Amino acid sequence: MIIVGITGASGVIYGKRICEELVRHGHEVALVVTEHAKVVICQELKVKSYEKNKIFSEEISEKIKYFSISDMSASIASGSFKTSGMVIAPCSINSLGAMAAGICNNLLLRAAQVTLKERRPLIIVPRESPLGMIQLRNLLTLSEAGAIIVPPSPAFYNDPETVDDIINFTVSRVLNLLGVENNIIKSWGENF
Repeated sequence: MIIVGITGASGVIYGKRICEELVRHGHEVALVVTEHAKVVICQELKVKSYEKNKIFSEEISEKIKYFSISDMSASIASGSFKTSGMVIAPCSINSLGAMAAGICNNLLLRAAQVTLKERRPLIIVPRESPLGMIQLRNLLTLSEAGAIIVPPSPAFYNDPETVDDIINFTVSRVLNLLGVENNIIKSWGENF
C-alpha cells in the first residue's frame, strides 16, 4: 500500500494523477485529503462538491481506500502497519512547516511522521513559488530527515504538447522514486 496525501495547495491534479497511475500499476492506495484540499479540488477539477466518485472514475475509485483527515486511529497512523511509502502531492507550505516541526495533529501529518520514522520513502511535491528562507529551511529539515523533495518542475526535452504532458513528467518522476516502473514519459536519451 502507498499512501497519497493531497493538501490545499494548487496543483491537486498531481495527487489525482499519482493515485490513478498507482492503481493502474496494481498498487493499493490509501488516500488522505485535507479540508482545504477539498476546496481546491472543487475549484481546479471543476466539481461542485468533493466526492470521491466525482474525482476518479468508478474503476479507480473502488480501488482506493479513503481515510478521514481526523481518523487518528487509522491503520496508516501506526508504524506497525506496513506501507511502501507516502507521497504528498501537492504539499502546501502549511503542511510542510508542520511536518518539519514534527506536528502530528491530523492523519496526513501523522502518516508522514510514521513514514519518516520507519525509514520508508516520503516524497513531497511542494507547490509554492517563490520559496522564502523559512520554506527552504523546512525543506532542508525534511530532506535531512529522509524525505525526497520533488518540486513539480517540468522538463522540455520530451517536447510536451499539452498540460497533461507537463503534469505527467512529475507524476512519472514520483512513480520512479517509489520503484514503480512506468512509461508515462520518455526517459532522457530515449528516441530523441
